[in-house]
Amino acid sequence: MSAVPDLAGRIMGIDYGSRRVGVALSDRLGIAAHPFDVFEAGPDLPRRLADLVGSEDVTEVVVGLPVSLDGTEQAAARRTRRFADRLRPLVEVEVVLYDERLTTRIAEGVLVAAGTSRAKRRRRVDKVAAAVMLQGYLDNRARARVE
Repeated sequence: MSAVPDLAGRIMGIDYGSRRVGVALSDRLGIAAHPFDVFEAGPDLPRRLADLVGSEDVTEVVVGLPVSLDGTEQAAARRTRRFADRLRPLVEVEVVLYDERLTTRIAEGVLVAAGTSRAKRRRRVDKVAAAVMLQGYLDNRARARVE
C-alpha cells in the first residue's frame, strides 16, 4: 500500500519591480513553479499580495532579490528589501529573499523561443521571471534535502 503524499500549501514567488510585480505559485508538492499574474506596483500592493497568500493557501513567500552579477546590492535590491519588510507583518508565513540574477533575461528568452509577440512578452515577462526565480528556489531546496 503506497502512502498518499502529505500535500503542503503552495509557495509564492514574487518578482518585485517599481512598476510591475510578477507573481508565480508552486504546486502543492513544491516541485514546479507556474506563472500566476502581474500586479501594478502601488501602496496597496503588500495588502493585495497578503490577501493572495490567504486565498491561495500559500505557506511561504519568496521575493527575488536583484543582486548585481558581481554580488553587490544596488538601489533595486534596497527597494526590494523594503518591500519584503512591508509584506512580512501582513502575512503569517515566512518571507525569504532569494537571489534572482538573470531571471528576467531568462524569462525573455523563454518567451522569444515560444514565439510570443513583443507586446505579449511585455505583459507576461514579469510573471514568467517570478516563475523562473521560484523554480530555482524550489530546485535548490530539493537539492539541499538530498545532500
